[in-house]
Amino acid sequence: MSGPIVVDSVVALRAQIRDWRQAGLKVAMVPTMGALHDGHISLVRIALEKADRCVVSIFVNPTQFAPTEDLDKYPRQLARDLNRLREAGAQLAFTPGVAEMYPTGFATKISVGGPSSGLETDFRPTFFEGVATVVAKLFLQATPDCAVFGEKDYQQLCVVRQLCRDLDLHVEIVGAPTVRDAHGLAMSSRNAYLNEAELVVARKLNVVLRQAAAQLATGADEASTMSGAAEALSSAGFRKVDYVAAREAMTLAPWRRGREGRLLAAAWLGATRLIDNVEVSPA
Repeated sequence: MSGPIVVDSVVALRAQIRDWRQAGLKVAMVPTMGALHDGHISLVRIALEKADRCVVSIFVNPTQFAPTEDLDKYPRQLARDLNRLREAGAQLAFTPGVAEMYPTGFATKISVGGPSSGLETDFRPTFFEGVATVVAKLFLQATPDCAVFGEKDYQQLCVVRQLCRDLDLHVEIVGAPTVRDAHGLAMSSRNAYLNEAELVVARKLNVVLRQAAAQLATGADEASTMSGAAEALSSAGFRKVDYVAAREAMTLAPWRRGREGRLLAAAWLGATRLIDNVEVSPA
């Protein structure tokens, strides 16, 4: 099986997609920052179910990293990523450099309200501005019919949907279920930072969230359940818990009993920050 076509310029990307369009083919996109794992590959497979051709972007986006975050050490392994895309059947890899995406004089930022409020924004104030800006650029560059995002980054998924609705970007946003290891840990490129002892602790994150979601679904008090979940994570070995919060599934407004919800959390293991979320059934 031949590997994907690899292009690193917007001109070449558009030329290839123009050829596909002229052939009457439907195009899906999977935006990534590389360091591809099984979760990413699941997105590619869903994209290929939705469309005739799949474009995967690999770009470590500097505008979504704060100065104190891990931009410099974020894993970059392009050769391995391209091999994984070959195995998955993706037809095109878009691998732009920073100068291609943000040329000299670039001065535009996109700020999305609504679902970006709170949670991640309380700790990473510029994160979703960076995400919204780069995703809008990718969609305008590739003009995909649909794009697939993982539910692991649930707030990001909601922000991208809001972005497309508000700016009339004609892209269907497909949410893909979180892929987990045999112990329930959500797949993440940052899991590579964890040592064996930290992995044991990390695998308790999903357990605690599921227990808390079950308690909410059976009528437990929300405030005490959230504080109990945070305490359980600390007791399990997490260094710091940024948040454990229940939100409405579609808007990320504060959860109301009887509505579909999501329980979202972010917590630290050493220098590594992990996020996860689970469904909350209406109670």
